[in-house]
Amino acid sequence: MRKDRDIPRAASDGIPPGRVRTLWVEEPARRYRLPDPVRTAAVRAVIIVAVTLVQAMVALLCSLAGSWLAFPMVLSTVASVVAATWGVLDVWVTRQVWRQRHGVVSAPSSSARQVRQSRRPQRLSGA
Repeated sequence: MRKDRDIPRAASDGIPPGRVRTLWVEEPARRYRLPDPVRTAAVRAVIIVAVTLVQAMVALLCSLAGSWLAFPMVLSTVASVVAATWGVLDVWVTRQVWRQRHGVVSAPSSSARQVRQSRRPQRLSGA
């Protein structure tokens, strides 16, 4: 039975010859995880949009086939498009509300800070 240590490695691996290569390497996340209410709204929106796309495809195929089901499917697809639009807007509104309630830190840029510092003496001397 061969072990991972027995497998010859290329010099470009970057792993010392005595160490075993692990299967899983944990890396830090590049972006933070979405807050729970925003993630819930996003999952709901994705499901609604997916159902809408399936309905649109069924409505198209029924229309091409000349089926009696085409008209009800088109009507339900229109209703689903309205619901999908609501779902996507719900994600956006939920994200904005979460940001306002939980106080996301926003720091002014250095150029804005310089403008404020340059105006400060003017305000104090003009009052």
